[in-house]
Amino acid sequence: MNIFWRELKYSRKSMIWWCVGILFMVVSGMSKYGTMKSSGQSANEIFGAMPKSLQAIFGLSSLDLSTVMGFYGMLFSYLVLMATIHAVMLGANMVAKEERDKTSEFLMAKPVSRIRIITSKLAASLVLLVIFNLVTYAFSTAMVKHYESTADTGEIWKFMAGLLLLQVLFLAIGMVIAAITKHPKRATSLAAGILLAAYILSIVIELNDKLDALKYITPFKYFEAKNLLSDSGVDAVLVTLAAVICAACLSAAFVFYKKRDLKS
Repeated sequence: MNIFWRELKYSRKSMIWWCVGILFMVVSGMSKYGTMKSSGQSANEIFGAMPKSLQAIFGLSSLDLSTVMGFYGMLFSYLVLMATIHAVMLGANMVAKEERDKTSEFLMAKPVSRIRIITSKLAASLVLLVIFNLVTYAFSTAMVKHYESTADTGEIWKFMAGLLLLQVLFLAIGMVIAAITKHPKRATSLAAGILLAAYILSIVIELNDKLDALKYITPFKYFEAKNLLSDSGVDAVLVTLAAVICAACLSAAFVFYKKRDLKS
């Protein structure tokens, strides 16, 4: 349990800065909706005039930007990117930082098994992800209600559920990458590179309908705002796939970390 609390203490300052970043993104993003609403401008017309490539980058597909939830759906794509960057870096750092910072002796001197060490790190990481998610929900609800008091905040819960699943998925990816790589200092950059590649692939798929089958490869297509706001909801196959990938990555992280030769 000491390892669990140590990891939370170690991450508290960075968590505060991430929360400040969430606040800035939500407030600045939704303020644009307020500006357009007060000026009488049609967000659909403004963003609809953009080239399709820009619309894909901004995550505008099939969203009614004249409504507060539709506009929030556009903002959600950026919140997803921010949350997954935090998650994948957190996962990689949790596993790699002892070797990177030359503090492996701290862990090895304790009468605890490798499995308990990584379990404690995983538990601390999940707590941090939940905090990130709850803070995002609180700021999002406050801003949506500020601009539309009658908005159904139950929709935001659906966004947060999808966001949390993606967070856990990328946390697992970050952990397994750090557990496998022989260069702990490169673990974070390698994990971030994989995330960036997955994000770019999601944009490419959005630009070309013929590549829709590739949506199973990139997690950024699993919980899109346009699906979360529609009556059909998310694809059960994609949810199952996300759970399988997450379980596989976590299992692999445990196996490789147990066999890893920690460098002091």
